[in-house]
This record gives sequence, structure tokens and C-alpha cells, in this order.
Amino acid sequence: MAQVRPMRADARRNYERLLKVATEAFAEQGENASLDDIAKRAGVGSGTLYRHFPTRQALLEAAYVDRIEELGVRAEELAKQLPPGEALMEWLYELCVGTIQVRGMKALLSSAVTDGSSAALTTCGNVVKQAVARLVEAAQAEGSLRADVESIEVLRLAHGMGSAAELSGVGEPEIRRYLSLLCEGLRSTPR
Repeated sequence: MAQVRPMRADARRNYERLLKVATEAFAEQGENASLDDIAKRAGVGSGTLYRHFPTRQALLEAAYVDRIEELGVRAEELAKQLPPGEALMEWLYELCVGTIQVRGMKALLSSAVTDGSSAALTTCGNVVKQAVARLVEAAQAEGSLRADVESIEVLRLAHGMGSAAELSGVGEPEIRRYLSLLCEGLRSTPR
């Protein structure tokens, strides 16, 4: 087994500076922020950026992994605090608001909604898929969510709704309304 050498102090500083600048650039300009500009603002060459983050996706993931992991933890908290159907709705709301407030996060989560398998998923995509799967299963077991709904479908619908809300410029109260309409359509009906 090959040993992983610790990062040199200067390499660690470059990594942290790149991550800080990238997070700021993505917040300002979205996921298509210029990687060359990020390197320049961090005071390093493009080669250094690509050595640490070989792809735009890798940089996005590093910039937002903490935020996404918080969403995973939040799903667990909501599941303990609220009935399953309400926990799912509240988590979807927080996910949608997060993708609007944190520019670039929606693009990062695209891998979670475009591929039903876990083969091409990033760590962030896996966290979100696992969180929604647990919430969907609990809501289905409770009977507040249709049994034929798959968690990937719920995630795709929420992702699309977040995109639509962002494009239309609606605020957070409207997202709650959209979610209510969505969840009403997904609700289990008595037989």
C-alpha cells in the first residue's frame, strides 16, 4: 500500500487560498467562473490550480463539500424532529433555497439528478442522494408519499423547481408554495 505524503506547507497554503478564492468567485459569478482568474486572484499559476483540482467539478466539490454535508446532517435532524412527510418537504425547501443562494451548488448537484446510478457521482451527489432516499423511504412508510415514487424522481423535481424559481426570481415564500404543489401531487391517496 502506497503511503500518502502530507502536503508541504506552501502547497497547503496554495490549496487553501485557491479554495477560498474559488468559493468567492463561484458565489459572485456562478459555476462558470474563470478558472484562470481564480488562479490569478489566488496568486498562483493555472498549473497549480489544476494540480490541486484537475477539473472544474473537483473544484466545485471542494468548495461546497462542507455545505452539502450539512444538508445530509440536516436531513437526519429533520427526520428526528418532524413527521416523515413534513421532514421531506422541509429538507427539499432547504435544498432549493441553498441552490439559489449558493451559486454553483446547483451545477455541482447535477450529477445527482442526471444519473440514476451511483457510478459517476461525486461525494456531494452521493450525500444528497442518500439523504433524499432516507427521507422518501420514511415518508412512503408513513403513507404520506406515493409508493411508486423514486427518490431520484423527487430530487429531479426539486432540482427543476429550484432552477425555475431561480430563473423567475421568486423568493423563498414562493418556493414553499411550489413545494407544496409538488408534494400534493406526490402525496399518497387513500384507496
